[in-house]
Amino acid sequence: MTDNPYDQRIDYTKNNYLEDKDLPDNPFPLFEGWYQVALKRIHPDPNAMVLSTLKDGQPRGRVVLLKQMDKKGFTFFTNYDSAKAQEIAQDPKGSLTFFWNTLERQIRIEGSIVKIADKESDEYFMSRPIGSRIGAWASPQSSEIKTRKELEDRVRKIQEKFKGEEVVRPQNWGGLRLEPHYFEFWQGASSRLHDRIVYELDKGVWKQKRLAP
Repeated sequence: MTDNPYDQRIDYTKNNYLEDKDLPDNPFPLFEGWYQVALKRIHPDPNAMVLSTLKDGQPRGRVVLLKQMDKKGFTFFTNYDSAKAQEIAQDPKGSLTFFWNTLERQIRIEGSIVKIADKESDEYFMSRPIGSRIGAWASPQSSEIKTRKELEDRVRKIQEKFKGEEVVRPQNWGGLRLEPHYFEFWQGASSRLHDRIVYELDKGVWKQKRLAP
């Protein structure tokens, strides 16, 4: 490996080609299969994903953690007053990108983003460590703070507020679920002849196609 980006390349050889005859009719079994491999082989954070949103037409991305998934979609949790949540409130479209470098695999998912039910958010919040629950109350996420001490003072106030009591979920914190209508599965292959498999939802039916690398 050299310092010159022009010369920084590898040949992707870890996986067999994706054969069309082996692909499922919808994307969820394929996602689940790849995700199970990532759970076993990626450490830490196999559930890390880039969430991309729009603000006034400007794409914005950040890494969040997948916390729930089913055929309804992919759920992450955040402060509803945060920048990403406000962007979603203004334009409820987004995308997720999973990139597992050592597996030579990437998945892009696009869809609409909705709030999950309060009951679901309550259940997840109460499963979090106490420090994380206090942090959710204390942090005015995405707002400017002058110093680290300001944040630490807020934490102490919340600790005092809930002294001897259960730290329950603040109403401005909870889950958001991306409900997908598009998946692209990318798998590296030798000589840059990668596999790219797309699933698109068309009138309730998943349509599959292959893209050139």
